[in-house]
Amino acid sequence: MRWLDHRNPVPAPLRGAVIALGNFDGFHLGHQAVAGEAIRWAHDEGRPSIIATFDPHPVRFFRPDVPPFRLTTLEQRHELYLAAGATAMLVFHFDGELAGTSAQDFIAEILVERLGAHGVVTGDDFTFGKGAVGNVGLLREMGGALGLDCRTVGVVEDEGGVISSSRIRDALRAGDPQEAARLLSRPFAIRGIVEHGDKRGREIGYPTANLAIDAYLRPRYGIYAVTGRVLASGEVLKGAANLGVRPQFDPPKELLEPHFFDFSGDLYGQEIEVAFHHFLRPEAKFDGLEALTAQMERDCEEARRLLSAPDHD
Repeated sequence: MRWLDHRNPVPAPLRGAVIALGNFDGFHLGHQAVAGEAIRWAHDEGRPSIIATFDPHPVRFFRPDVPPFRLTTLEQRHELYLAAGATAMLVFHFDGELAGTSAQDFIAEILVERLGAHGVVTGDDFTFGKGAVGNVGLLREMGGALGLDCRTVGVVEDEGGVISSSRIRDALRAGDPQEAARLLSRPFAIRGIVEHGDKRGREIGYPTANLAIDAYLRPRYGIYAVTGRVLASGEVLKGAANLGVRPQFDPPKELLEPHFFDFSGDLYGQEIEVAFHHFLRPEAKFDGLEALTAQMERDCEEARRLLSAPDHD
C-alpha cells in the first residue's frame, strides 16, 4: 500500500480516489466506520480508496508542551489502514503552512487540484482550514461546485456514549486496557526497538526487553499481562510487563519492560510490538529483591492464567 504526502501531487493511478478525511490516530470503531464508508464507495465505483491522517497531530503543533497522547505511530496506522482494505495512506504533514491554509484553499488547491479527489468521507463534526472554520457544509457546497462529492458518517455510540479517542485514553490512564481494546477493536500496543538496559531483570531471573515509550500515551503505570510480536519474524510471545519508572531501582527511568515466558532468544535491536491485555497491579517498591522476585513470580503466574483463558483472543 502506498504512503502519500499531501505536499506532493498524487500519482496518476490514484487520482479520482475517495478519501476518508480525518486524523484517525487510534483508528477505533468510529474511525473505522468513516473509513469503511470510503472504501465501500470506492469499491462500488471501481476507484482507489485513501485513508488520511495528520502528523504531527494538530494538537501537538498548536500546543507542543502537552503530555504525549498518541495511540498509534504512522507505521501502525499504515498497517491498520491496509488491513481495512484501503489502497493508500495519505499523510497531511501539519506545519505552519498547512495550519495557515484557508478552508477554501484546502478544498480547491489541496483536495481537488493536488490530490485529484473524486469524493471525501468525514465525520459529521469534521473541521478544517485556518481557524478550523471549514465544516461539512462548506465541503458539500464548495466541493460540489468543483466536482468533489462529500459524504458524512454519524458518530458511533455504545452504552458508554460516543466512541472516541478521548474515551480510549481515559480507559488506558485508568488501567483498563480491556475497555480500550473493546473501543479500538484490538488491544492498545506500543511498538519500539529493544534496547540494552542495566540487566537487572536478567540478574534476578526475569530478563526483559526494554522499550522506550516515546510519543505514545502513557497508560497507568503498573504490571500488565501482555503479548509481544516480533515484527521481523511474526513470532508472538506471551508475558508480563512493567510499565513505569521502576521504583525499586535508582535512578528512576521510564520504560516498558516485558518479560516473555519460555523465551531465551536475543531481541536486542529488533522491533517488537507489545499489546496490553490485562492490568495486574500498580507499581510498588518492595523490601528487598527477595520480596520483589516473589511478587514477580506471582505476577507471571497470573499473567499466564489470564492469557491462557478460553476467552482470551
